[in-house]
Amino acid sequence: MATTTPLTLSDQRGKPPPIPSGALWWAVCSAAALGLAAGSSLGPHRVWGTSAAAGYLAAALLAVRGRSPRTAGAVAVAGAVLLPLLWLLAVERAQLEVRVVARSAGLLLAEGTPYLQRPVVPEDFNPYLPGMAVFGLPEAVAGPGPLTDPRLWMGAAFLAAFALALPAGARSAPLRWIAACPLVALPLAVGGVDLPVAGLMCLGLALAGRGRAVAAGVALGVAAALKWTAWPAIPVALALLAAASRSSDRGEGRRPGERAAARCGLVALLTAAALVLPAALRDPAAFRAHVVDFPLGLTDAVSSAASPFPGHLLTTHVPGGRTLALLLLGVSAFLLALSLLLRPPATPADAAARLALGLLLAIAFMPASRFGYLVHPLVLAAWAAVGETPRHPFLLRVRKQVSR
Repeated sequence: MATTTPLTLSDQRGKPPPIPSGALWWAVCSAAALGLAAGSSLGPHRVWGTSAAAGYLAAALLAVRGRSPRTAGAVAVAGAVLLPLLWLLAVERAQLEVRVVARSAGLLLAEGTPYLQRPVVPEDFNPYLPGMAVFGLPEAVAGPGPLTDPRLWMGAAFLAAFALALPAGARSAPLRWIAACPLVALPLAVGGVDLPVAGLMCLGLALAGRGRAVAAGVALGVAAALKWTAWPAIPVALALLAAASRSSDRGEGRRPGERAAARCGLVALLTAAALVLPAALRDPAAFRAHVVDFPLGLTDAVSSAASPFPGHLLTTHVPGGRTLALLLLGVSAFLLALSLLLRPPATPADAAARLALGLLLAIAFMPASRFGYLVHPLVLAAWAAVGETPRHPFLLRVRKQVSR
């Protein structure tokens, strides 16, 4: 007789996380940080690059001398995150996004909306959804200070969400590696609004993979209230829930899977609506100008997001290029949706990889984009590589027993 038993945690951790941690990896990170320090015109980025280059180099030397990956990773985190963060907090320097979030929280408390009514220059615009203002509330309530700085709360939210998305017994190594990775360490130190969004997307997919539809809906709804980039995660999670439930209830038809997906989608939409609509309806014109027109390049003020991705190059150098870029963006979204219908993801790792690819295409074809947005597909891909094997029947071990 054949019986099925879920994979145990020891089974799930049979192989070490497939993440680079040798001397060559840290040397490459050091070279990248040094290049940013030499080439960037932004003071906080130069501070980070100088400190991180030294930290990565020290980690590479430790790896060459045979020290453990844990020790080398800890040194890399100290040099690439802790030291530059403490220095920048002491001198009150941060990336522009940090000031935008802090200002939006003050406006939210004073006027009920995080958006300036008449933005003029790019610095006046707040292209984030109203939920992002939450990270600025400590400073808006208690005043500026090292402990109320929005980047601390954004970084803490990311690390907490990413940790909860990992297996309970195998969190330290992946968390240490992702924190030390240059694309993550930089925004942790100088401030970056994309980190909490990426962390919550991983958490939402992890909860969906564990069959916790309502909790997944809450996590994804909160992410969707922070930035538009989180919205593609909702249909991906719904497809994952439906596919997982169908595979575990083959004898009961498709209704259990559909109910799980419907619960997740409803909770996600209600959560996002509760966090977004009050501020959006307070001043719909300002909401549209800040979070729709400005990111799409439809305002007189031009976004500073101008990394040389295809969408920006088309918009800048090709007549009618903005329309073409938006068309390519729409085609990418359609193809992602079609793939979810024709071949839904079977595991959380598949879902994360599908979402990472979709976001990578979106970043490529957005009229205004920047390299920092790549943190979304990076975090999703890293989580897919080391994330939890879900306790669902689509990952089972079959044991044959002799019947007596």
